[in-house]
Amino acid sequence: MENRVRFYNTLTREVDTFIPNVDGKVGMYTCGPTVYHFAHIGNLRSYIMEDVLEKVLRYVGYDVKRVMNITDVGHLASDADTGEDKMLKGAKREHKTVMEIAKFYTDAFFSDCAKLNIKKPDVVEPATNCIDDFIKKIEILIDKGYAYQAGGNIYFDTSKLDDYYVFSSAVEQEKLKEAVRDDVETDVNKKNKTDFVLWFTKSKFEDQALKWDSPWGVGYPGWHIECSCISLKHLGEYIDLHCGGVDNIFPHHTNEIAQSESIIGHEWCKYWFHVNHLNDKSGKMSKSKGHFLTVSTLEEEGFNPLVYRMFCLQSHYRKPLEFSYEILENIKVAYQKLRKKVTSLDKNGEVDQEAFAKYQEQFIEAISNDLNTSMAITVVYDLLKADINDATKYALVEDFDKVLSLDLTKEMEEEKGSVDAELEQFILDKIEERKAAKKAKDFAKADAIRDELLAKGVSIKDTREGVVWEIV
Repeated sequence: MENRVRFYNTLTREVDTFIPNVDGKVGMYTCGPTVYHFAHIGNLRSYIMEDVLEKVLRYVGYDVKRVMNITDVGHLASDADTGEDKMLKGAKREHKTVMEIAKFYTDAFFSDCAKLNIKKPDVVEPATNCIDDFIKKIEILIDKGYAYQAGGNIYFDTSKLDDYYVFSSAVEQEKLKEAVRDDVETDVNKKNKTDFVLWFTKSKFEDQALKWDSPWGVGYPGWHIECSCISLKHLGEYIDLHCGGVDNIFPHHTNEIAQSESIIGHEWCKYWFHVNHLNDKSGKMSKSKGHFLTVSTLEEEGFNPLVYRMFCLQSHYRKPLEFSYEILENIKVAYQKLRKKVTSLDKNGEVDQEAFAKYQEQFIEAISNDLNTSMAITVVYDLLKADINDATKYALVEDFDKVLSLDLTKEMEEEKGSVDAELEQFILDKIEERKAAKKAKDFAKADAIRDELLAKGVSIKDTREGVVWEIV
């Protein structure tokens, strides 16, 4: 089939035309979540853009098989055996077993994905299902001379490779120096500073919750081996496309390539797709900072999760994206106007096939050009203003939404009780008036204002971030 899709390949550091190993078929792997806490919206930016890429490939005619791992084995914070077991940390925090934590946060992750219209991958494989696979692959690496035992652990020997720094020597080596500076102490068992653990039997964290028998003693897998094994298990020795956030590039994806190609003896994956960070004003959004935003937080603030999806689509996936509620509020207004415009179209009538083909070609060109989702949305706005009939406009938007997944042709509950500018200003004024009453400890007046708003069909709710309201 015709290969039109182009995107930035981290491996070649160029925008490459995507050509899969088997014509018309795509084997796609996505690094899944470590299920010890809720996914924050920065994590979910990566999954949104990976979802768009998968849907682009399907839209232009590829048969896609997408595989994702679930990290329910609690890997340490770094390869230097520092930090905490993330799964055990979550279990202690919530007084649950590690597997209860894994089940709860796996379900929460896919619930968030559903709210964001992220398609569930064809195969979802928890790491704990594959311990035997990990052990067998590590045995192959030992037999081939790529791994060694030291201090009770099994390490991958990076000195055996012609080029360990496959993505970009300068970038990876600088990140390695930063990692070494950050480490509390060096792992004395390593032959080389870049070596990484394949299997732990000895660790500073002897209370590791999940352990298994192995030829090297009771222990648990290192961080990187699970993705290689799960990919090989479900997609075979050649995969077409591997995705993740930019923070996965080194060391995770570098180490995946090292061990996978050492196991199979040939090139493993030709195309690597990475999504940049979501930042707030203080920098990269991450769980380690303590406070982070989730889909539920956005809902509490009165935002449909698809507003956040549109926020992500309005930016390019390779650029850092700065989050603020002010920007999200602007996107919310634009999104609601767009939905209202589309749902007001008259669907009856004959589709103009010439106009349909014209705008579909523009849309395909945008999404095929390094996933230019912002331009794809511009095509939607352009066709809505075009001198073509409503039936054609509606058919085009419905077609494009197979990729955008913004529910543009679906009625939204919140739109049934639409708010004009005058009513919105009244609500905001009353909220401020109630705030002043509460500050003055005039709680009777504050309650009366709440009742007055409710009588007008407006429900208000006090949250840690302020007052949110909705039409009921």
